[in-house]
Amino acid sequence: MAIEPGCGERPIFEGGAQYSRIIEGVEAGIGEFPWLVSIQTGSEHFCGGAILNKWWILTAAHCFPFEEISPAELSTVVGTNDLTSPYKEIKGVSKIILHKDFQKVNMDNDVALLLVDSPITFSDRIIPICLPRQPVPSTWHECWVAGWGQTNTGDKNSMTTDLMKVPMVIMNWEECSKTFSKLTKNMLCAGYKNESYDACQGDSGGPLVCTPGTDKKWYQVGIISWGRSCGLKNIPGIYTLLAKYDVWIKNVTELEGRPYNAEEMRSPPKLKNIRSQASEFPERSSPGFWFLLCLLPYMLFRSIFNS
Repeated sequence: MAIEPGCGERPIFEGGAQYSRIIEGVEAGIGEFPWLVSIQTGSEHFCGGAILNKWWILTAAHCFPFEEISPAELSTVVGTNDLTSPYKEIKGVSKIILHKDFQKVNMDNDVALLLVDSPITFSDRIIPICLPRQPVPSTWHECWVAGWGQTNTGDKNSMTTDLMKVPMVIMNWEECSKTFSKLTKNMLCAGYKNESYDACQGDSGGPLVCTPGTDKKWYQVGIISWGRSCGLKNIPGIYTLLAKYDVWIKNVTELEGRPYNAEEMRSPPKLKNIRSQASEFPERSSPGFWFLLCLLPYMLFRSIFNS
């Protein structure tokens, strides 16, 4: 009987050929980011996410700015680099949970969880990401971000259906705070000196993953959150610091009856498809639904701030 891959492993990518825009990026290899998820509405990608376990996807709170967005209108694509692939697996969403202290003004606590409507089946192409070890290594050996967002700054038509990746280096927080006055201790900065490597609109919610270099496991260190434009040389992007939210993830998933990292799960509460503090979503035939769908490409992307 085959042994199921553990979190943060990449059996296809590590064992086979490694193929080579996110800004200044290259195409990701098959199986290189098996935890990465495309979050969609109306079959259109608008944010990224990462698989935590068979029930939960981790993403950014700012991906859901409209109270009208209902879980029933969301879908998540797992197990593929190519969003046009006929072999992609699609999961519905039964609940959206935003961090109760998420601040739209400065993007503090920019973290959210999606509860899928049926368990994700793991394979060598669908694998959950590991959460950071405690204590978090002071220096990660290698870090990457990947996504289906814009590959050219300011060009919404540069969104890609093929997964792209760029290398990242975690920057000194104190130095970064001199550039970004809105920076909080719940955030980290990552970029690449003297390069234009960056995430951009449409990459929001995706994971910043790193490996300590002592093994082949990968850990999610951050969530793509915000920045100043995209791909500006020597200007890092800002990420939610995931190490600050392990207790929140544990508490929320237990409360919902699908505890993270638990072998046995009790039945979830008998709740309707809801989102925290959400109002009813417009019917598909209503003008409100189509107006919202038209707004999504412009508003449900990586937030851009001037600090």
